[in-house]
Amino acid sequence: MVYTADNWPITAALLQFPATDAAGVHVNDADASAWAAVLAEVKEAGFANADLTDSWVRPGDLGKTRLAEFKQAAEEVGIGIPVISAIRRSVIEEGSWEANLAYSHRTIDAAAELGCEVVSFGLHQAITAEQQKQLWFWTVEGYKDPAGDKEAWNNAVTRLRELGRHAAEVGVLLSLEMYEDTYLGTADSSVRLVQDIGLPNVGLNPDLGNLIRLHRPIEDWREMVAKTLPYSNYWHMKNYIRDEDLARDTYVTMPAPMESGLINYREAFKVALSVGFQGILCTEHYGGDGLSVTASNQDYLRRHVLPKTDGYTLGSSQVAQGRQQPTAAELTSV
Repeated sequence: MVYTADNWPITAALLQFPATDAAGVHVNDADASAWAAVLAEVKEAGFANADLTDSWVRPGDLGKTRLAEFKQAAEEVGIGIPVISAIRRSVIEEGSWEANLAYSHRTIDAAAELGCEVVSFGLHQAITAEQQKQLWFWTVEGYKDPAGDKEAWNNAVTRLRELGRHAAEVGVLLSLEMYEDTYLGTADSSVRLVQDIGLPNVGLNPDLGNLIRLHRPIEDWREMVAKTLPYSNYWHMKNYIRDEDLARDTYVTMPAPMESGLINYREAFKVALSVGFQGILCTEHYGGDGLSVTASNQDYLRRHVLPKTDGYTLGSSQVAQGRQQPTAAELTSV
């Protein structure tokens, strides 16, 4: 059975919800009613599912009892929680990689406890002090992975492979979020990283919005789609208006609804289907009433982008989709 516009799983990113309340209490320490209130707001916006973005709640730092409370809260609200997106906890961050790796393992275990299908990780690190001063943080450069550093690359491969094996053991897919200036910052580098990891349950989260918003020259989004979608198993989706004046070396971007930005998702999704993509989708948006815009993005996908019937031809993906499990031999072959 293949997904159609009616049943394709779409999650709402929770970027709009703060990690602490007005009294400074972290949401992990809040009463379950506070979790339910956020999830109810997401459901009321029209979503059946939420992406547990850890800029809000950190499932990897909840004990079993609190995880059970969280799961019950979601069930009582009637919203699915099939994905955790763990961000800015790079497993090659100097001085913090061991703590970040341990956190990532706890997040995988939490995903299994909650019944999630996917955990999305990245190699991006915390926003810098200079980035925090900007209206849009991506307008100034942040952390960069060391280009050409074989040891750092191999560390990324080894540690992400370790996480991938753990994820496979508990029946979870691992997806790697593309982000500028990291080893997941270009299409070619991202594909190479997945290939070097070499596990069928590890794929890409082709968050191309993270790349087209940069105030500098960028890769053509069509080329990035063609290269990365065969290796993708989850998808953060957002869009940006972009203007370029090459003669003056000037680049301007700002967030836009998915149907209005540079990336033509109608075209991109045709490519995705042709290479076997059947992953969960997540709609995102920065600024303003982000939840309402993400809800409009979901409507756009269902009305104009996703296939209306199951009669389409689905290609073959290079990575596992859904809950397809790799064999024991595949897990021990790398």
